[in-house]
Amino acid sequence: MANTLFDKIWDAHVVQQVEDGPTQLYIDRLYCHEVTSPQAFAGMRARGLKCYRPDHIYCMPDHNTPTHDQDKPIEDPVSKTQVDTLEQNAKDFGLNYFGMMHPKNGIIHVVGPERGLTLPGMTIVCGDSHTSTHGAMGAVAFGIGTSEVEMVLASQCILQARPKTMRITIDGELGKGVTAKDMALYMMSKMTTSGATGYFVEYAGAAVRNLSMEGRLTLCNLSIEMGARGGMVAPDETTFEYIKGREYAPKGEAWDKALAYWKTLKSDDDAVFDKEVRYDAADIQPMITYGTNPGMGMGITELIPQSDGTASFEKSLNYMGFQAGEGLLGKKIDYVFLGACTNGRIEDFRAFASIVRGRKKAENVIAWLVPGSWMVDAQIREEGLDKVLAEAGFAIRQPGCSACLAMNDDKIPAGKYSVSTSNRNFEGRQGPGARTLLASPLTAAAAAITGVITDPREFM
Repeated sequence: MANTLFDKIWDAHVVQQVEDGPTQLYIDRLYCHEVTSPQAFAGMRARGLKCYRPDHIYCMPDHNTPTHDQDKPIEDPVSKTQVDTLEQNAKDFGLNYFGMMHPKNGIIHVVGPERGLTLPGMTIVCGDSHTSTHGAMGAVAFGIGTSEVEMVLASQCILQARPKTMRITIDGELGKGVTAKDMALYMMSKMTTSGATGYFVEYAGAAVRNLSMEGRLTLCNLSIEMGARGGMVAPDETTFEYIKGREYAPKGEAWDKALAYWKTLKSDDDAVFDKEVRYDAADIQPMITYGTNPGMGMGITELIPQSDGTASFEKSLNYMGFQAGEGLLGKKIDYVFLGACTNGRIEDFRAFASIVRGRKKAENVIAWLVPGSWMVDAQIREEGLDKVLAEAGFAIRQPGCSACLAMNDDKIPAGKYSVSTSNRNFEGRQGPGARTLLASPLTAAAAAITGVITDPREFM
């Protein structure tokens, strides 16, 4: 019987199938951060339980961490409590812990792949919806709730209903200035934020195969914004080359054995998906959002569409201060944010630097450039990108989730416009009253040096 990539990994991890119920699924890797884990650990203590496989669990703070002065105590009392609690829980339960200023610290969805903790064929969970990021490595990765975190802590298994499968094929070649972020925003603009609800998505086609590993991570990161349970890309030479030599990756004979298995991880030629969707890469241009959900996006040279007649559409435009039928090119912006688990990797900083090199930051713009990890920070400095950025008037902050969400000091003030490389533009996501326009690192860089929304292709 022909199987999809998802089927192969899922079936290899089934412990038992509950009759007329969910699947008991073995989990290879649990990632924990400070936001969704405290109640799970409290439940473990209340029942006198220990973690079943502590060596398979990795913890690090990222949401609440400030992106400056990390060597000093956290000033915000709520954030400090969250971070301190995670550290104590990791210590009490004997778990791997990478705290602030630790060289392996960063956003958990950036650190996992870059350290070789995330590997093809794995099942991976975290109490965070953007766990879908790890699917780019050829893994089944998805976000779970707090009670499910407790379940995995206690048993290294989870009860889960099997999702349906969808394949999204993007044929052809991406045009100039079009990135993985634009691909994702384009798909959401076509499918809406609920178009993949109930499905696990496999991305395929020439445009996907030609993406770098970082690009694939961005693409899978945004799967959740289409309503998908997760997203994945079949591992190939790009994947294997990325993994080889990384700290936690297999070595020697173990590498040869793992590689032989990984090469079997692809959908069979005659595998049947529950749904198939196709797009042409040539139809995608640099994208930008105009509303308050990631599906409200358009090509940067296009006009905001006319109302669909819903109250939510009108409410969204009123919140953003935009009108149907108008373009966004030339609109003044106030903030630019480069970072998040969506676009906080070295490739994203290279892209941003390629636009601002030899130019200057616009005086009206406040820019927050936040590496996704200390490893990314080190790469930025090794490649001299920090000097390029400094000469253009930009400073690099310390790793963390930063302005992706208003859980730390990096908040966009009410009414201000932020061109952001993060994943969500909900009302108040970047701060109460903040107005967020999602875009790629190239588009963010173009806005940062002009002070207005600008087509990045003008600088390429």
